[in-house]
Amino acid sequence: MFYITDYVVFFGMLLISVFIGIYFGFCGKSQTQDEYLLGGKKMSITPIALSLIAGHVSGITLLALPSDVYLYGANYLWMAVALLFISLLTCYVYLPVISKLQNASVFDYLDQRFNRTIRMLASFLFALQLLLYNPVVAYIPAIAFSQASGISVQLITPIVCLVCTFYTTIGGFKAVVWSDAFQFIAMIGSITAIFCLGIRSIGGFGNMFTKAIDGHRFDFDFSLDPTIREGFFPILLGGTVHWLYNVALQPPSVQKYISVSTLPKARRVSIILTIGLVLLKVFNVLVGIIMYVRYEKCDPLWTGEVTRADQILPYFVMDVARHVPGLPGLFIAGIFSAALSTLSTMFNTLSATIYNDFISGFLPVNVSERKTNYILKLIVIISGVVCTMLTFFIEKMGSLFHFVNASQGLIAGLFVGLFSLGMIYPIANVKGAISGVLASFFGVGTIVVMNQMYKLRGVINTFPKPTSIEDCYGANNITLAKNVAFEDQPFILFRLSHWYNAFMSVTVVTIIGLVVSWITMDDKVHINPDLISPVSMVLLKRNNAPNETTESNEMTTSHL
Repeated sequence: MFYITDYVVFFGMLLISVFIGIYFGFCGKSQTQDEYLLGGKKMSITPIALSLIAGHVSGITLLALPSDVYLYGANYLWMAVALLFISLLTCYVYLPVISKLQNASVFDYLDQRFNRTIRMLASFLFALQLLLYNPVVAYIPAIAFSQASGISVQLITPIVCLVCTFYTTIGGFKAVVWSDAFQFIAMIGSITAIFCLGIRSIGGFGNMFTKAIDGHRFDFDFSLDPTIREGFFPILLGGTVHWLYNVALQPPSVQKYISVSTLPKARRVSIILTIGLVLLKVFNVLVGIIMYVRYEKCDPLWTGEVTRADQILPYFVMDVARHVPGLPGLFIAGIFSAALSTLSTMFNTLSATIYNDFISGFLPVNVSERKTNYILKLIVIISGVVCTMLTFFIEKMGSLFHFVNASQGLIAGLFVGLFSLGMIYPIANVKGAISGVLASFFGVGTIVVMNQMYKLRGVINTFPKPTSIEDCYGANNITLAKNVAFEDQPFILFRLSHWYNAFMSVTVVTIIGLVVSWITMDDKVHINPDLISPVSMVLLKRNNAPNETTESNEMTTSHL
């Protein structure tokens, strides 16, 4: 249970975030749309990079990743390799185009490259995804707090949502960035402290690696079987697509790249982001290994000490840190720091997306900056209220809760495919883009839904690594997942690893999009070179029609 020092540390973190919002809201005077959404495009590299790292490491990641490693092993380490490829693609394929955008909404690119219909479709899918995902981000860390303190999840989750909504609303982009930077420090501090205590509790690194190897936690899977839960190929292929979206094309990331004003600065931000993500992910994998070594002879899942995998880490923290005043509070503060940084980033970006893509077109051309600022703040407030209300229903969401998480790969692949069509393939046109998006959404979406249905029915089982309870009851007991007869297994597409959702999605969008674009190709179309990645300039010169008219400097994009 929590002591007074733990409560002081935890609520102190929340108060500092509030004070940052108050400072930038009333002292920084973020009054214009540009300042509220982009910090005036004068932000420094370091706080932006730290904000991006914090925004991409949610409380879900900090709780779920170590638990996943505890059960299934350290295959997730291959994500570090994927992130190196992602960094190269981001810096040299996507950022040269992104850095030229002037709008806080990345979907403005789709309007210029294709048409407004595709922009609105993409914006709608993104907004819907966030409205469903944000409550999950807020709820999962509350489970850890409830387990450690005994305070009801239904009480703490609304408090956190309201705090985040408050400082995001009044402080705008600068408050989000500086709060994220502070929360990143809190996150790193908590993880480092727990890591050091954990290493000490198991007898050092040598003992950790020896027992983890003996327990098969470092048995890396190079199988080509697409149905294995985790392995080299699923993580490298699916993880690359999923995190390429997160790092290069996700609206919050693009918003922050634009805020540093130049391409060289944006590239430096991306490199720092990659380094930070690699270190954090490796760190979290090692925490999962430490937990396994700690409980190799007495699995708390088997003994009933915890009932769900995502409760193992809080249980571990209270076990190794219970004699250090304030440390459990620091850990929970770190978990909530990750949640707050993700939520505040999403709230700010959601306001930019909804305003630019759905509201601004209905406002007078000469609408004042003051009114614009009020509208943006109102959108943040409404988003926060919706998030708070939905947290009360998460426990009753059942299958929807799991589907929201599974659908992240589908949406990530869809957006990577759509933006890649525009930036890399000059031949791509509106008909191809729409066909690719719809084929991916309904085709891959069906696979995702069926996969989740079979998992909920218990037809598709996962097979955790072996654990034991011999030190608990004196009798060795190895965990084995229930085997499913071959004839009872569903069609192979419905048994694919969840990592392949993103890879399938981007593949369908790209192939269908290119085929339809080639069939409906218009030789008279001229595309603005600013909308094409430098790596595809040769293709653009070969396919681009000459710009014969000077009636307008406005580019002609791929129209129907």
